[in-house]
Order: sequence, then structure tokens, then C-alpha cells
Amino acid sequence: MMATNERPALLPRYQHTLLEAGCDEAGRGCLAGPVFAAAVILPQDFNHTELNDSKQLDEKTREQLRLEIEKCALAFAVASVDNVEIDQINILQASILAMHRAIGMLLLPPEFLIIDGNYFKKYKSLDHACIVKGDGKYYSIAAASVLAKTYRDDFMKKISEEHPEYYWHQNKGYPTQKHRSAILEKGFTPYHRLTFRVQPFPFKTKEAETVI
Repeated sequence: MMATNERPALLPRYQHTLLEAGCDEAGRGCLAGPVFAAAVILPQDFNHTELNDSKQLDEKTREQLRLEIEKCALAFAVASVDNVEIDQINILQASILAMHRAIGMLLLPPEFLIIDGNYFKKYKSLDHACIVKGDGKYYSIAAASVLAKTYRDDFMKKISEEHPEYYWHQNKGYPTQKHRSAILEKGFTPYHRLTFRVQPFPFKTKEAETVI
């Protein structure tokens, strides 16, 4: 089955026996702000031709999908781990902690978890599967990626009003040239991750190219 935009259609389930929640995070590669994570349980018959990995969608589409996901989901939750906690436990552990927090907030307890990526720490007694690039393979992980991204973007736009010189309303805390230059000129804010290296010379990362 092919989606209408000629990309392979996402799959509704990893397994078909247990109630399944998809989990993903946003903001791992940022120099400032929290990492956000979402957990989403979708109906068995959920189908959407536009839902995909949030990095493959423009901002307007993500915002529209967020409304549809929140309306259709059997349960969803979004949680975060702030920059202070990230510096204390490292970004990988903070990403997992954010996912654990989101899972714990679900009003409908899941029985199985599918996680975007290749590493996860078991949540309570629940079995899980790690799926590399899962946000482009399964609806529930893609939905989680959209919620985590849009909630985090909203947060970064809000704190950008406090520190407009860092252009967080545009770069969302990722290491763009403007952001790095502002740090080197003005220093860190209380929202910056102090354990992350700031390079003064132009460089590109996949995440930095897709966040605007």
C-alpha cells in the first residue's frame, strides 16, 4: 500500500495483541532548552496520508497534525527534562527519562511500547521494541514525534521572548550559526546546556538543517 504522496504508508502496529504506545523525543541536539518526549496510543484503524516523521513536515502541517492527533488518539501525553537535568545525567538519559515521564502520564496504560531509536531503558514491567527511524515507519511513533516537536517549539518560542538575541523563535535552540555566534558574544542563559560544546566556526548537522 502506498500513501498519496508516493512514500510508503506507515504501519498501524508493531504487534497486534497488546495495547501499544509509540514514543519519540525532540531536542536532543540542541544547545538550549529542554528535551521533550511524547507517548501516543492510536486507534487500531487509524490512518493518515500526511502523518510522517516530524522532521519531514513543515511547521504548518505539524500544527494541523497535532490537532488531529490529539483529537483522535486514545491517549497521549507530553513531558520534558530541562537543561539543568540534562547537564546532570546527559542527553541520552534525559531523553529516556522524558519518555518515561510521558508514558507515566498516559490516562490509558499501555501494554507494549515502540520506541524511536536503538536504545531505551525498560519502563516498569512493560516490554518494548526499539525501531531505528521508527518515526517514519509507525503511525504512533510519528504522532509522538509531531507532538514532542510542536510542544517543544512552542516552549522555545515562549522563552525566545526573554532572550530574542539568540533567535530561538527560529532555530528552536539548535546550533545554527546565529545561535552559536550569540553565545560566543553574549554568553550563556539559564536555559543553555552547559555541558554542550559550542563551536565558533560554521558547521552543519542534520538536525540543525531541519529545525527552522
